[in-house]
Amino acid sequence: MKYLLDTNALIFSLCNPSGLSSTATKIITTEKDLSVSIVSLWEIAIKQAIGKLNIKSTIPEIEKICKERDIEILAISSDELEGVKNLSPVHKDPFDRLIVSQAQKRNCIIITSDKIIPEYDVETIW
Repeated sequence: MKYLLDTNALIFSLCNPSGLSSTATKIITTEKDLSVSIVSLWEIAIKQAIGKLNIKSTIPEIEKICKERDIEILAISSDELEGVKNLSPVHKDPFDRLIVSQAQKRNCIIITSDKIIPEYDVETIW
């Protein structure tokens, strides 16, 4: 199985691991094929800049932690960007829409606590 951490799962795993579900914790600590989208790092940077997220780690530090934990950081392909256009407007968050498209194109299961993402044609776990 391939897993894609949503931004919320990444933040919990970095800052508050006890906030993860037991299933998410088990996957994040035992599975080998974990990834996170570069869009999650972008979302974190934006939320830090506007004061909506108080994480002390810088984006380069988060990137380093991901590499140390063997979490691959996925670039965004043009095919994944194109896939966003085909998603129904269920979710308004552009970051989550791109994460859904990436999961669909790469056949990943999304680790997320988001209640809207499961409405798409994508497998999720929390």
